Amino acid sequence: MSVKVHCCHILVKTLTEATAVKTRLDKGEKFGDIAKQVSLCPSGKKGGDLGTFTRGKMVKEFEKAAFELQKGQISNPIKTAYGYHIIKRIE
Repeated sequence: MSVKVHCCHILVKTLTEATAVKTRLDKGEKFGDIAKQVSLCPSGKKGGDLGTFTRGKMVKEFEKAAFELQKGQISNPIKTAYGYHIIKRIE
């Protein structure tokens, strides 16, 4: 079981926006490019990169999804108190 993950994410307000982001990713657009365009998180400026984190550092729903992803995998929209996230696991 991995103790640390390295993830990027894109944060938007609505499920509709999150679904649109996921569709763009599925069509092959670059994660970092979309993050810079639409992410509400300050990490968007660096392509959504959150760096490496351990359990207990992120909100529960986000953490659960991040640790379940395989390297290179992109999540479906994840709802948290902040909005909707699309998460990509780097490592």
